[in-house]
Amino acid sequence: MLAKPLIIPRDQHPVSRKDIAEPALKVLYRLHNAGYEAYLVGGCVRDLLLDIKPKDFDVATNAKPEQVQKLFRNCRLVGRRFRLAHIMFGREIIEVATFRGHHSDDEENEQAQKHAKSNDDGMLLRDNVYGSIEEDAQRRDFTVNALYYNIADFSIHDFANGVRDINNGVLRMIGDAETRYREDPVRMLRAIRFATKLSMRMDPSVADPIRKHAQLLQNIPAARLFEECLKLFTAGKALANFEMLSDYHLFQQLFPQLKNYLKAPEEAPYQLLRQTFADTDKRIAKGLSITPAYLFAALLWWPLQARMEELMFESGLPPVDAMNIAAADVIGRQMQSVAVPKRFTIPAREIWQLQQRLERAKGKRVKSLLGHPRFRAAYDFLLLRSATATPLEQKKLNQLAQFWTDQQEHAPAPAATPDNEEQPTKRRGRRGGRRRKKPGKPASS
Repeated sequence: MLAKPLIIPRDQHPVSRKDIAEPALKVLYRLHNAGYEAYLVGGCVRDLLLDIKPKDFDVATNAKPEQVQKLFRNCRLVGRRFRLAHIMFGREIIEVATFRGHHSDDEENEQAQKHAKSNDDGMLLRDNVYGSIEEDAQRRDFTVNALYYNIADFSIHDFANGVRDINNGVLRMIGDAETRYREDPVRMLRAIRFATKLSMRMDPSVADPIRKHAQLLQNIPAARLFEECLKLFTAGKALANFEMLSDYHLFQQLFPQLKNYLKAPEEAPYQLLRQTFADTDKRIAKGLSITPAYLFAALLWWPLQARMEELMFESGLPPVDAMNIAAADVIGRQMQSVAVPKRFTIPAREIWQLQQRLERAKGKRVKSLLGHPRFRAAYDFLLLRSATATPLEQKKLNQLAQFWTDQQEHAPAPAATPDNEEQPTKRRGRRGGRRRKKPGKPASS
């Protein structure tokens, strides 16, 4: 941290109000006009300096959450670990945080103990301690995130030489990295994500403690780690993140069932993982949609196969029953570390089940499968398996993939309704007839 922040005036930096989302400007100006300090902060300022379009805009202020709520009718307060104000503009949310302060080690300071709490490992459980902008900057994780854009005069306040580190391509931690990782182990995942997203190299002080503290991710709620997985693997840098996470022993914490498969990069399971992330990045680069359901179906495919073989060997179950039981077991184990919602695990199971149906389909069942809502995802997954299969399965899967490719080419197109033909409309009837109006009460005399 610098003794005094570097204040970069408007004519010496490239950040312009035209690059800031209109809802964020509305929030900044209303806070400023109400007499509060108001700053864009963190990643959005960093990205604007790097000429990257920010995904979202965060605001920091000296107004307390309740004071922010009084200024905005479209505001709701969220968070237990740290109280935040979410101001909603349709689907867009502007997150407003009050400046965070330092914790007090004085056990007699009841006020500080009431609003801040950490566990035995040093991880923060509650963090509602408010302070000044200088204290807030010290509480930021990386120097490149301790940047504040002041709406009052359009200057940038740099508290930790973040602009210099951006120019040098170095990712540095504010404070002692080991202490900061213990406070919030997710910072290790953020270090990897920022390094790949921003094409920066991690300073040794940031990188060296990660392997030692990787197991601290086991203390993080599984639902929070799911959100972090989405940021890591659905933003166009999935392959680079996978390789760095594996190297620093973090991927093994997120997906414990894949730990043994990472030891043999030349084997089919590792190749399937790598190809899955590479294909995901290619689709995002082309502007095509992706679904986490497909991603998790691919990630857990080999643990599913291992569990299926175990069940069929021990209990003599047929493949269909073994798959259903194995799917429940594998997903259940994964939920202990990364809580994947049912809206993704159910489609993932359908993709798995369709692999068996694609192998057995004949006659009319072929046409039926072509119309299945998950057919395209299952077909893409079949191609993925074919490309990364073991030598024993390669020929069989290639033939199967070619069969379904030919079926799609020869399948008749669905009949199209001419543009000038009116679509028949289904009349909606009223069930039970017209509702009778209740007689009003007689007027009192």
